[in-house]
Amino acid sequence: MEKIIVAVRGGGDIATGVVYRLKKCGFDVVILESEKPSAIRRTVSLCMAVYDGRAQVEDITAVLTDAGHYRDVLDRGEIPVIIDPDCVSLEKIKPDVLVDAVIAKRNLGTRIDMAPFTVALGCGFTAGEDVHAVVETMRGHTLGRVIYSGDAAPNTGSPGEIGGKSAERAIYSPCAGKIKVIKDIGTVVLEGETIAVVGGVDIKAPFEGLVRGMIHDGYEVPEGMKIADVDVRKQETGNALMISDKALAVGGGVVEAVMAHLRDRIWTE
Repeated sequence: MEKIIVAVRGGGDIATGVVYRLKKCGFDVVILESEKPSAIRRTVSLCMAVYDGRAQVEDITAVLTDAGHYRDVLDRGEIPVIIDPDCVSLEKIKPDVLVDAVIAKRNLGTRIDMAPFTVALGCGFTAGEDVHAVVETMRGHTLGRVIYSGDAAPNTGSPGEIGGKSAERAIYSPCAGKIKVIKDIGTVVLEGETIAVVGGVDIKAPFEGLVRGMIHDGYEVPEGMKIADVDVRKQETGNALMISDKALAVGGGVVEAVMAHLRDRIWTE
C-alpha cells in the first residue's frame, strides 16, 4: 500500500509544525512554497530550503527540488520543497490531502476541490465551503481544534501573549527597504539595542530578551511588514531551535482532521 501524500502550502514555522506531526505519523509530505519565503522564525522553518537548498528543523530535513523529482526526495525519507505558489504541481503530485498553511489571514487561492481532502489553518477560510476543515490557530482554549462548519476566530492583529508580552514583542518595518540583520535569531539583546537596519533606519529591541525571529538578511521589506520577534524569556535560548507549542498544537489538529477523513473513507469503501 502506497503512503498517503499530503501537500502543504507554505513552509513557515506553523507549517513546519504541521509537517513535523504528519511526518512523524508516517505520511509523505510535500511543501509548496513561494520564490522568496518571508518566515520570521527561520531556524524552525523548512521553507529556508528555498534559500539554502536544504533545511533541517529538529530531526527532519527538507530539500529544494521540483515536481519531476519530488518522489526521489520522498524515497530518501526527506521532505521535498517545490517553488510553486500557484499549486501547478498538484496535477503531477496528485496529493490525497492539501493543507493551506500559508497563514496569510486570507485565502490565496485554495479550493475545496484541489484534493480529495483539504484543510486550512486559521482565519480567512470557511469550513465546508473553501475547504473541508479549518484548524484554529488563535492562542487560547480552542487552539488546534478542528472546525468542520464555519470559520476560525477572526484575526485580532495582535500576537498572543508570551511571558507577559503581546503586541510589543512583534517588530514591524517602519519603512520600505532592504533589511540588514545586526542581531540574529538566538541573540540576547538589551532594550533599545539595534537589532536590524531597514532603509537606513535602526530597528531597536523593545525590551531585553531573546531574538526569537528575524526575517532573512537582505530581504526587501515593505513598510509595515513584520520583520522580527523578541521573546522576554531570554534564558530559554533553546526555544529558537525548537518547533513551538503553538505549531505542534496546530499540527496535531491537522493530523486529527486527516486521520478522521481516512477513517471515514475506509468505512465507506
